[in-house]
Amino acid sequence: MSEHPAKRRRLSEGHDPPPAEVGAASGSGRGPASLARPISPPPRKRLARQERVMIPSPFRLTTIRDLPAASNIGAVSLQDLLGDPLILECWDFNYLHDINFLMNHFDEDVRSSVKVHVMHGFWKREDPNRAALEQDASAFKNVELHTAYMPEMFGTHHSKMLILFRNDDTAQVVIHTANMISKDWTNMTNAVWSTPMLPLFKTEENQEENHDFTTGSGHKFKSDLLSYLRAYNTKRSVCRPLADSLAKFDFSAVRGTIIASVPGRHAVETDPKETRWGWAALKQAMRAIPVQPGKAEVVVQVSSIATLGATDSWIQRTLFDSLSSAAKSSSRPSFKVAFPDASEIRRSLDGYASGGSIHTKIQSAQQAKQLQYLRPIFCHWANDSEKGVELAKGVAVRDAGRKRAAPHIKTYIRYGEKSIDWALLTSANLSKQAWGEAQSGSKEIRVASWEIGVLVWPELLAGNAKMIGTFKTDSPSAGELEGDFPLVGLRIPYNLPLQTYGKDEAPWVATMAYTEPDWTGMTWEGW
Repeated sequence: MSEHPAKRRRLSEGHDPPPAEVGAASGSGRGPASLARPISPPPRKRLARQERVMIPSPFRLTTIRDLPAASNIGAVSLQDLLGDPLILECWDFNYLHDINFLMNHFDEDVRSSVKVHVMHGFWKREDPNRAALEQDASAFKNVELHTAYMPEMFGTHHSKMLILFRNDDTAQVVIHTANMISKDWTNMTNAVWSTPMLPLFKTEENQEENHDFTTGSGHKFKSDLLSYLRAYNTKRSVCRPLADSLAKFDFSAVRGTIIASVPGRHAVETDPKETRWGWAALKQAMRAIPVQPGKAEVVVQVSSIATLGATDSWIQRTLFDSLSSAAKSSSRPSFKVAFPDASEIRRSLDGYASGGSIHTKIQSAQQAKQLQYLRPIFCHWANDSEKGVELAKGVAVRDAGRKRAAPHIKTYIRYGEKSIDWALLTSANLSKQAWGEAQSGSKEIRVASWEIGVLVWPELLAGNAKMIGTFKTDSPSAGELEGDFPLVGLRIPYNLPLQTYGKDEAPWVATMAYTEPDWTGMTWEGW
């Protein structure tokens, strides 16, 4: 399910700056051990005695305006991504766009000359969002709008990606979770993954040197990215020049697997060299990832949950089964879904205003049944609910520094008994439109929306590596997991351990009215 376009806030009054305690830490101390800046892994060399390779998190959180500096260590801003005066060309793929906001983040010396392409999904000419984009873009001679092909009625162009070309003959791909609007880059939790700077091939012959289609390889990443971009050309040439340009760059240093969705009907099983979409892509990738033996838990953390059905058939047999696939036979992990309730929205930095970007529904009979099977696995974004299941006594809370920055980020992480097996950062929420449905009686998958994400795991970044969660920092601590193997950090956006919903708790629903004032004194009338 996608975010709704920005709407007028239905709030009762204005508000003052956040109270001092909003950004305060909630706990400290060590917790379970199992818990980009562009990241290019170090050479795989023999470790010298007492030497250990430490690799920072491949995912970086975005900066939060109203949080203290201690919570923004290692975080990245939009200015960090777009402020380089060497940028010649930018392709911005997203659901919501504010052209003026986007342009203001380029270096002022190149703002009027950088060639900016904006990819959106508002295909109806009468759509007010399209009209607003066209009006804003008309003020810039260097901005060109492109409309994505949208064959599915309930689909959206939900991917969030920047592709940058610089005048030093390098390119970069940035996959992230934020809409291109101010709200998402100020007090909402989001995250970013970036490729290293990609060099231009020196000769055309070099482009054909590496045909390694192994899952996680740079060549496979490039192949899947180009397949994704070429899917925009179904009806007309939209991204052909972009794909042709990117094909000339060397992706060999990239470590990550694209998990994307493209609208339409697609074969579930294809040639391994061909790109799969939606849950079929997820299942294929999971089969290549080694996981630890023993108990495991997958945390699905999203900002939107669509109507999934009156029974748990789709979420269990389609999505969870795909997430449970593994390179070797292993027991099925347990699952949790992290999603905020109304109390967490009220206490967030922007109060109820944050709730306009976070969606699910529980009003209809079918939605009520959905809540019934989801409630046992629902967990809070912040683990400090008075009505939630009490945390085990003596367990230290690991503070991610984001519990008051409402989540727009989407992460899927598998926690093993001692370390993390894999992590996915994506635009895809918990919905059939994003991940697709298997077509009855066929070997096809039907996908409605455009989505893109990147999947990483420890051994992809360094041989024999282990991955552990990091909190308020991107760097792992050697003392958390003893050994001489390389240690990879993964920046966790939520506090651990997660707190399960209480029996009477329900998720935040933007279409419902909430009369209890938030911390600023505002109420929410619903949509």
